[in-house]
Amino acid sequence: MSPARWAAYQTVEAVRNGTDLATALARARATLEDRRDRALAGEIALGVFRWRAALDHALGQLAKRRPDTLDPPILDILRVAAYQMLHLERVPAAAAVNDAVDMARRAGRTSAAGFVNGVLRSLGRRREALPFPSRPDAARLERSNGRELALDYLSVTLSHPRWLAARWLDRYGFDAAEAWARFNNAAAPLTLRANRLREDRETLSTRLAAHGVQTEPTRFAPDGLVVVDGNPLATPLAGDGSFVVQDEASQLVAMMAGGTSGERILDACAAPGGKTIALASAVGLDGLVVAADFRSKRIDLLAATVRTAGADRVRLIRSDLRRPLPFRAAFDAVLVDAPCSGLGTIRRDPDIRWRRDESNLAGLARDELTMLREASRAVRPGGRLIYATCSSEPEENERVVSAFLEAEPRFARADPRRGDSLRTPRVDEIAPVLDDTGALRTLPHLHGLEAFYAVILVHCEASC
Repeated sequence: MSPARWAAYQTVEAVRNGTDLATALARARATLEDRRDRALAGEIALGVFRWRAALDHALGQLAKRRPDTLDPPILDILRVAAYQMLHLERVPAAAAVNDAVDMARRAGRTSAAGFVNGVLRSLGRRREALPFPSRPDAARLERSNGRELALDYLSVTLSHPRWLAARWLDRYGFDAAEAWARFNNAAAPLTLRANRLREDRETLSTRLAAHGVQTEPTRFAPDGLVVVDGNPLATPLAGDGSFVVQDEASQLVAMMAGGTSGERILDACAAPGGKTIALASAVGLDGLVVAADFRSKRIDLLAATVRTAGADRVRLIRSDLRRPLPFRAAFDAVLVDAPCSGLGTIRRDPDIRWRRDESNLAGLARDELTMLREASRAVRPGGRLIYATCSSEPEENERVVSAFLEAEPRFARADPRRGDSLRTPRVDEIAPVLDDTGALRTLPHLHGLEAFYAVILVHCEASC
């Protein structure tokens, strides 16, 4: 049996039992010595979660029963094999089938081995003619059932939760929703941000090239590089603090927070620390960044990031933002990059689409509003409060902001394109990703980036 396929199965099983995909995959990969096996295990596991709805649709047709009625380990094994057979041309179908049968036995499901063999051999025969919902053309979309046809295609063929596809379809239209779903199903590139405490983007790119790593500048973020070829994490630069791994949309959130020399900034939900390092480079040697997080493991991760980056003007604290902070209103800026649904990061974390439900949003929004209120008490008069999420959904974004402003008349929404008082340098560089209200809103179908949101709120010195 291929160790990579077994590791992929173990990853899928661990996620089903409550572990997040990144953690489960790291554990499974740690058991593999060959880097090719590690790469294949990751490709299979990520692919299963990207295409789970389409895989289940095909398996249900072939098994002649609903996938959710199957024994969960058997369903996981079938998904792992089906993904390889439908999406990995270099993997022989016979090898995937044989290993799936062996996995069923190894998982203690010997009696189901024949069933697994039969379903997958049927898949091998019919994989070129499986009955997936087709893409509706303009005429079909205009029919009375056009919305349902669109959702069948988005939720099954493009493998997204129907409730989420419906939201994107209703807000942005079919073409945008389709582009968004396809964006999420593509592999995410590795994106770096140059640590300006050490060097600029151009210098970093040159140094990486000397180690065989080819990069190109990010489209919007001025310090970002997209890796085109090579592995920067396998170079000496990975350990010297020259860069942090950070998605471009996340880099833009740090730019919204701004920062100028001598400022005091609180990064209230700081781990893993990419935005903290960006803020530290902005405030310089005369400024101060206080980086806070709650869970001890995240504090450890944050401390390692700060130490490696050489961010001497960063101080760490452990704090739960759902409770009062141990600060008076002393900060020029407070960044609340709130824990959220993560629905804007499905491309990088494909399991999120299946771990979230529409009913989760209200509870998340309540916690986010609490965190925003507590953080606001640390902003000095005239200072700024930056609220950000990696969610695509309005409950966690503009509705949280509206509820906060209704309860806190001392604050007002600000547009970084107007006035220097916001202290957000390089405004022209982020202008293309600002919406009509001045909020940062990156969208896959418009910008080719994960769906992030950030807004600046100013603490008025008198009345707003």
